[in-house]
Amino acid sequence: MGVVSPDVSEEFRDGADAPLAKRILIGDPLTSQQVDDQLLPKRMALPIFASDALSSVAYAPQELVMILLIGGLTFLSFTPLVAVAVVVLLVVVVLSYRQLIKAYPSGGGDYEVASKNLGEIPGVVVAAALLVDYVLTVAVSVASGVDNIISALPGLDPFRVELAVGFVILIIIVNLRGVREASLVFAIPTYVFIASVGFMIVTGLIRTFLGDAPIASSADFSVQAENLSQAAVILLILRAFSSGCSALTGVEAVSNGVPAFRAPKVRNAQSTLVLMGSIAACLFAGLTALALITGVHYAENPCDLVGFDCTTPQPSLMAQIASATFGGGSILFFVVQAATACVLLLAANTAFNGFPLLGAVLARDGYAPKSLNTRGDRLVFSNGMILLGIGAMIVLVVFQARLTTLIQLYIIGVFVSFSLGQIGMVRHWRRVLRGPTEDSAGSGVDGASASDRRSAKIGLIINSTGAVMTVLVLVIVTITKFTHGAYLVFFAIPILAFLMLGVKRYYRDVDHEIAIDDTTRFGATGDVAIVMVSRLQKPVVKAVDYAVAAKHGKTIAVHVAVDADAATELQQQWADHLMPIPLVIVESPYRSFAQPVAQFIKQYREKHGSSVVTVYLPQYIVGHWWESFLHNRRARRMANQLMLIHGVSITLVPWLLDSSELIYGRRSRPLPGQERAGRPVVVNGRRAHRPAGPPKE
Repeated sequence: MGVVSPDVSEEFRDGADAPLAKRILIGDPLTSQQVDDQLLPKRMALPIFASDALSSVAYAPQELVMILLIGGLTFLSFTPLVAVAVVVLLVVVVLSYRQLIKAYPSGGGDYEVASKNLGEIPGVVVAAALLVDYVLTVAVSVASGVDNIISALPGLDPFRVELAVGFVILIIIVNLRGVREASLVFAIPTYVFIASVGFMIVTGLIRTFLGDAPIASSADFSVQAENLSQAAVILLILRAFSSGCSALTGVEAVSNGVPAFRAPKVRNAQSTLVLMGSIAACLFAGLTALALITGVHYAENPCDLVGFDCTTPQPSLMAQIASATFGGGSILFFVVQAATACVLLLAANTAFNGFPLLGAVLARDGYAPKSLNTRGDRLVFSNGMILLGIGAMIVLVVFQARLTTLIQLYIIGVFVSFSLGQIGMVRHWRRVLRGPTEDSAGSGVDGASASDRRSAKIGLIINSTGAVMTVLVLVIVTITKFTHGAYLVFFAIPILAFLMLGVKRYYRDVDHEIAIDDTTRFGATGDVAIVMVSRLQKPVVKAVDYAVAAKHGKTIAVHVAVDADAATELQQQWADHLMPIPLVIVESPYRSFAQPVAQFIKQYREKHGSSVVTVYLPQYIVGHWWESFLHNRRARRMANQLMLIHGVSITLVPWLLDSSELIYGRRSRPLPGQERAGRPVVVNGRRAHRPAGPPKE
């Protein structure tokens, strides 16, 4: 059978009848054939997929310094050592994910690696961890962006939560417009951030080299340090390292977004990943160095800074460095702050690309609702974006958009996925080296040639190193952050994984239940149509017309009588107008409608055999939202109840009232002599037609 491409008129094109506000915010719908036009070149993919990793350098050094200051100013001497460890880990993770992209370019990322190499449960755990981390990425990024805005404009502090929620809504709208449009919006702030922060680092280092080192506004503040034992000192350093590791968040997003790249997808994704890692490492190291040079003192509790007025918001580390380097009221200071705030807010965009793509993969595999695998008007997985936005807004409201609180929940999920993903890659390369397998063949490495084996050995070394380091960091992060709020994440991940396994079982059971088998039989002893009649009006006449045109074996009209006088009057009208089908009156002493019809169908089948029954229900189509409250919507309610009866198909026959012209954008009234008609919309079976209005002029 051939594939037919119907000529869909503008009138019935998807989205043509969408509300005006939606079309203004999101734009006109795109056809499925335009999906390739939405693929990203490297210069646009960088701000889309790397904004999270790049922006995290704005708060990772701040969190590192803040944790070390708990032990006093002398603990800042550990900052270079901790920063070097973070940079080394970042390099190893980037190299590891280059191997992962090469082996599994389909976009499943760590989830696909863990599922294929470690089994179903580890794969689902990785997926749950990533989904949780994406929600927290949006919350932390937006909270950090708002924090930097408040550092420049302290008067906005009372509106912290409102600003955060508003920015999430704005990011949702921008992403719903499509990947390409979002990349254009996000590209400029990301590149401005890279350029401005890079210029600030170079300027600060040059000033230091020339003997005019910049001094931060908090450099003169001493700190009320805690008395720590030797064990506590080690834990404090490890906690600072785990906070600094927030600079690694977002690295995995590129592996999940490979399908969004232009061809050659793998090479472009790998190049973007390396570029992202290089820029992030340089910015992180540079900002950490300037924090030490300028003497930034940033405390978890501002009141611990001796001499600081803790009734005012504490300036962020980025704001203090920019003020010390360029001057507090200078244009460059505000450029850095504005770029930092923008890129932190837009860093949430990484999650708005990773979460929907992962959700679509999970939906295809049966672990998530199938609606997550549905593309919206702009060819993006809009349901996943909306779900992510709602989750992030809930987190921001619950934790009042406080960065220092949210950061404690962060990076647990991403290091769970890092660890299991790298372990899965180790098993993958070992399988490749043992010989050709289905898994290795799909990756492009069959283990046959010497060059392929050499490539597999290099991948095994890199991913083994990555596995050891990420597992070690996961243990450190767990120990140091668990009592500071990370335990919530450890509850959320298994709960979400359990729900995903439940969804999988549900879909499996449904597929088994509806699967066709050799016992299926076709045909029934009869075919009867029932036209529901309330009063004899044009909608009912049109429903009768469609039922008769369908040429059922038998067609009858049924009136549920809750008023004896009205039923008698209807019978008289039915005879006076010479209606072509018989009318049956069904008594309803309890004033219900669906139940008497169900009983009538049962009795009819007992008398005539197992007939296939089609129930025609006339229904009004209105244009104003308030009109729906002025009609009883009985047809919908009856349809929902009658669909529960086996062998019953429901056909809704819409009748377009004058106001329905608002939906289709045509004249509000037909020309003289033109009647308003409707075409049946079938539910639960038979045939489907769109409503028809008056002919176009």
